[in-house]
Amino acid sequence: MGEKPVDHVALAVCMIDISSDIRRKSLNETGLRPISNGVLEILRVIESHPGVTVAEVAARLGRQLSNVSVQLRELVAAGLVTRVKDAADKRYVSLHPTDESKRIKSLLEGAWAEALTKASERLLPEEREQIAASLPALERLASFLAEPEKVPEQVTELAQTPRPEQH
Repeated sequence: MGEKPVDHVALAVCMIDISSDIRRKSLNETGLRPISNGVLEILRVIESHPGVTVAEVAARLGRQLSNVSVQLRELVAAGLVTRVKDAADKRYVSLHPTDESKRIKSLLEGAWAEALTKASERLLPEEREQIAASLPALERLASFLAEPEKVPEQVTELAQTPRPEQH
């Protein structure tokens, strides 16, 4: 008996639906003003990778640099991100989450967990166990999806780069 194939369409649709519903239900409970998905994604990249540059955020999200820059200005103005210029090279600017950003992240993650807790209480115990057992695989999948995408010329360059000989 072989491995049962994953219905990736059903999985993707389910994950998007869960994400949307969690965000909608939890936002009402936090009292925070709505944060667009695009801005939240930028914030999560900066929180996960403090010191990242604007170009690195754009690459990780597969977005245009100019669009990310506009949204970053909003985050800086809102006091959620700080820009730090490198002392040696003033052209290099790193991005860092503020304490307020960390507070909001904690509030949101708590509300997301609460929304999932309430919904999962309606599942059968075996279903909750299946979800718990799948969490490590889902976390790994999420880490693969979070990797910056390589543009075709980068892939070609990597393929042509000689590898050091292994001993």
